[in-house]
Amino acid sequence: MLSDDALAEPLAVRRRRDAVAGSVIVRNRSPGEAPLIKKSINLLREFSLPLILGVVLAVVWANVDSHGYHEALHWSPFGAHSELTLHFFFNDIFMVFFFGIAAKEITESCLPGGALNPPRKAVNPLLATVGGVLGPIAVYFAWTAISGDHAIARGWGVPTATDIALAWLVARLVFGKGHPAVAFLLLLAVADDGIGLGIIAIFYPDPSHPVEPAWLLAVAGAMAMAWGMRKRGITSWIPYVTVAGGVSWYALYSAHLHPALALVAIVPFMPHAAKDEGLFEEDAGHAHNDTLSRFEHAFKLPVDLGLFGFGLMNAGVELGAVGDATWGVMFALIIGKTLGVTGFALVGDKLGFKLPEGMKPKTVVATGMVAALGLTVALFVAGVAFTDPTLQAAAKMGALGSVAAVPLVVGYAVLFRVGRFAKTTAQVKKAVTGAFQRPVQAVEAAARPITGAFPRPGREG
Repeated sequence: MLSDDALAEPLAVRRRRDAVAGSVIVRNRSPGEAPLIKKSINLLREFSLPLILGVVLAVVWANVDSHGYHEALHWSPFGAHSELTLHFFFNDIFMVFFFGIAAKEITESCLPGGALNPPRKAVNPLLATVGGVLGPIAVYFAWTAISGDHAIARGWGVPTATDIALAWLVARLVFGKGHPAVAFLLLLAVADDGIGLGIIAIFYPDPSHPVEPAWLLAVAGAMAMAWGMRKRGITSWIPYVTVAGGVSWYALYSAHLHPALALVAIVPFMPHAAKDEGLFEEDAGHAHNDTLSRFEHAFKLPVDLGLFGFGLMNAGVELGAVGDATWGVMFALIIGKTLGVTGFALVGDKLGFKLPEGMKPKTVVATGMVAALGLTVALFVAGVAFTDPTLQAAAKMGALGSVAAVPLVVGYAVLFRVGRFAKTTAQVKKAVTGAFQRPVQAVEAAARPITGAFPRPGREG
């Protein structure tokens, strides 16, 4: 309730007084508060915490209230019969921008100074891709023969693809920003996901939605459109994404292929810097103002935080169904993918197709272990490979089990000092301690303006 004096006070005077009071609060803030909050957000993104939290919550929700979880997946603000569900939004619309940023990393890695330039350097990761597909297939069929359960043989395609989202984020955790292994893994993951999509189209077709390859001509048209924009000197990323990207998305959707890959064909045509100065160069204070960098800057934070929803929509697997398909998928991913990627990459290196500079054999092993993460793509393939609900659930459990590759690769990196763990024990201990202290400091800093507004005991005046 306002007092009579307050009511009599002119509005302009009250606004000026409130503004002064607000400015006092701002001036009283510690100079380090804003940087601490920014560092905490960066910490969440660097260690993929939104995605991890989404995956954990999905698993818990699916096992506590399976019916409620699946209802949430198919909820739509436009009614029960609409295709625009939460699951569709995160998988087919939101992930367009994730794959677009991944394509940006590959594009810059192919520039002068990049890990994949000259183009001959791309041969090795492509050979590793072949190994990363054949290795899991071989291990899966070996397990089928050992177990004697030939009913699971149809699931050989489940462990072939790498989960780009999770693998990229784990690679950044293990190797750090700017490491050539990240670009190597991205190219490998995009290529073997392309092979995975081909396997789905050829070996696991949906009779009600057959692939319509004629629509791929429209994707080529969208690429030509983006090339024309660049030739005309268009430097805004908006028409590349909305016009060319929109055409590419609709064409892939109509072809019954994954529309989330729409920007992968468009991003390389955006105007970019003359050379690559490392992944996320703006974090090191060398931000560029080219179209490609501005596109990343616009979507990097929303994508990193939005991966929470992606994990929530895709990782809800019930833990009760374990069978031969579970172990087949797990072994094929963790053993087959690691051996296949490592073996083919090292053989390629011996044949003259050299590994990117800065990658050693132990780095390749770690890269193969990261590539074993087949979580969401494997979940999708399991859904089309098996019609039997029991086999399907068991295969999905194996896909979920591929997350075991995360502690394995982190332990390997610490033991053999790979990537960001190539430090002394004291340095690693200091980095880990700091990682836990920074969020606490950020919370304290954020709360300081609020707690500072109350008088301390004994100092009321």
